[in-house]
Amino acid sequence: MNTFKWLLKREFWESKGGFFWAPMIAGLVFIGINIMGFITALVLGSRQNMQVSGVNISDLTRDVLAEDAVALGQGLDISLYMAATWPLMVLPFVVFFYCLGALYDDRRDRSVLFWKSLPISDRDTVLSKVVTATVVAPVIAIVAAVLTMLAFLVVLSIFVLAHGGNPFTLVIGPSSPMLVAFNVLMWIPVYAVWALPAVGWLLLCSAWARTKPFLWAVMLPLFAWVLVAWFGLMRVFDLGAGWFGLNIVGRMLLSVAPGTDVLYRDWATFSGMQGPEDFLHLFSAGFAFQSFALPHMWIGALAGAVMVVIAIRLRRWRDEG
Repeated sequence: MNTFKWLLKREFWESKGGFFWAPMIAGLVFIGINIMGFITALVLGSRQNMQVSGVNISDLTRDVLAEDAVALGQGLDISLYMAATWPLMVLPFVVFFYCLGALYDDRRDRSVLFWKSLPISDRDTVLSKVVTATVVAPVIAIVAAVLTMLAFLVVLSIFVLAHGGNPFTLVIGPSSPMLVAFNVLMWIPVYAVWALPAVGWLLLCSAWARTKPFLWAVMLPLFAWVLVAWFGLMRVFDLGAGWFGLNIVGRMLLSVAPGTDVLYRDWATFSGMQGPEDFLHLFSAGFAFQSFALPHMWIGALAGAVMVVIAIRLRRWRDEG
């Protein structure tokens, strides 16, 4: 376990720019854009119809009636979720390119010979990269998301205070930052399982490709999709090419993006949704955990585990001449 911990630390320090700085910078960009929005509201001197991140400025600089507090709180919570999504938008790019280079880069610069000389198994090496991609990276991104959300709440409070309002009754009171943070954190286990097929496929390509793993990882599934559509191969199973694209190509390439599991839900459940309370439900922990009832979740996880096992075998026996 101590060796595995150091392997995780190695992965973090070697890719610190993507894992740590990318989501932090994305959050800072969001905060900077909103500060400029508030400054614009001050300069223009009119806040009647101006909105920043979904929040109407006029609602935050006037007394709120009791019947309006619920609607204001829902609007603030939606804006907090919007703030949290900024660091998460860079996560799929970080995980995608990290997995592509995780095993390929060691072979390219021949450092794999050094790591193989140490008493570290190929299994532990590859599994440390799987855990880094499915757990460590999303945890850091979500921590950055929560910090961005809280920073946005502070900026809102300062803006209200500068206009003589009470931030405790107009911002902090109506909003639910702790509930929002809890719901965001609860997406971690969902992401860890959902991303497995894409992580497994990318690691497999990283372990197998002699050159240009990106092209192999992307073009092979897309080329297979073209062949399936061209020859109508899925008609044998009474399925269309769209099914192959969504359930095979989509899972192999896009599962590293948070929230893509929603695309595989029963769309009938979304037809009756309207209003902010329904929108907030989409971000709740209960809605997130419903993905564990999807067959796509576990079939994809099994396929990802098989590809990880193959990647371990390839790293053990791959000979670069």
